[in-house]
Amino acid sequence: SALRVRLAFSQVRSLFAGEFPGYRECLAEYHDFNHTMSVLLATARLLDGYNIERVFLPDELAIQLLLAALLHDTGYIQEDWDTEGTGAKYTPQHERRSIEFLKRHAEVFEIEEPEIEPIVRLIQATDMKTDFAKIAFASEQQQDAGAILGSADILGQMSDRAYLEKLLFLYHEFREAGIPGYETEFDILRKIRDFYEAVKGRLRDTYLDVFEFAHNHFRERYEVNDNLYILAVDRQMAYLDKIL
Repeated sequence: SALRVRLAFSQVRSLFAGEFPGYRECLAEYHDFNHTMSVLLATARLLDGYNIERVFLPDELAIQLLLAALLHDTGYIQEDWDTEGTGAKYTPQHERRSIEFLKRHAEVFEIEEPEIEPIVRLIQATDMKTDFAKIAFASEQQQDAGAILGSADILGQMSDRAYLEKLLFLYHEFREAGIPGYETEFDILRKIRDFYEAVKGRLRDTYLDVFEFAHNHFRERYEVNDNLYILAVDRQMAYLDKIL
């Protein structure tokens, strides 16, 4: 039920704020609670747009999708004993850590044993290093849900009005994680431009074009005949081109 999503929301908010037993507050400045909220909102909007056009996702799967959106970046949070640096150092393996967090604390989130695997697969869908086509989804609808979360993870952050400013934080996260090729702040601006070209292909081909469903949502709910996510991201990139 929606109550479980509310419960998960308050638990994740506590986690990022440093109020969840055994964990420190979120010190990663890019992958913060606001990022998780942007992804949750984008997920809900894409899900709504999907349901307008296709056979509704089953309630149980829709709830699992929203729970996965809330939990997908919990791997950035450090445990109490981990006092060195920030959670950004876990960037390359944060998806695996998010899955471990889910398994360790499923009970707190009222997630029952049979639901763990479906939520794990949805979180895996956000991992750019994973071959989406090879994730062992149990059904076509579950794969669609994975594509929704993967798309929402991209659109939620790249459409943020402060996205270009926040890239400075992402640069520092990459540096701390030891990701090569980021020697100066300029490097991240230049690479994000190339990243967007690659991401467009991922949204279309890998994630099955589900980003288009945002258009249905904005048209039906707000009478805006446009995909405001794509509009916002394209504007960001046009402004970035000017800066470069």
